[in-house]
Amino acid sequence: MSATPTIVENASSDQIADWLSERIGQRLASRSAPVAITVPGGATPFPILERLVERGVAMDRLLVWSNDDREVAEDHEASNTGRIRRLLEPAGAEVVTLSIMEQVPRFDLVWLGMGADGHIASLFPNTDPTVDDTQRIRRVTPDPLPPDAPFNRITLTLPALLNSDEIVFVIKGEDKRAVFDAAAAGENDLPVARLLAAATQPVTCFA
Repeated sequence: MSATPTIVENASSDQIADWLSERIGQRLASRSAPVAITVPGGATPFPILERLVERGVAMDRLLVWSNDDREVAEDHEASNTGRIRRLLEPAGAEVVTLSIMEQVPRFDLVWLGMGADGHIASLFPNTDPTVDDTQRIRRVTPDPLPPDAPFNRITLTLPALLNSDEIVFVIKGEDKRAVFDAAAAGENDLPVARLLAAATQPVTCFA
């Protein structure tokens, strides 16, 4: 049975950072092994990540994966991984470079954004993502290519994202909210809807 998302309305970056800090802190306190999370790229997450660093969470056992990345060098301005690395590694986190050779862990927390077309990570509608994908990481090409980032992508797949203890979305804008609500209600078959239909873990959406 799919999970019903918990919606948190009008959440500020500080409120989201507080929530993430509490969740990650609980995981770190619960065991001595590393804690694995995956985070989105794009404009929305970085102010939240900056506030998360300011919270002083001990990140020396935190393993951070990007949901996806553009196939560019990490010092390129379009690289999600490079930007995440520059922000989180000085705080002690280990940031993973996505590669199809990587063994993807079970994630303690999956943090996702969503595009207005219902894509999550780089699972765009044209890539036809499935929950029974045999691969955990794929190379894909969005069609159409976003004009602000016209690059091939490497991305975690639906089963990789679903292999997690908890999922959180941060979605801003009425257009995206309408797409998310329709997906949660099973009214479309976009990538986000496929994820939500298969999710059995807690799902929280900060809107």
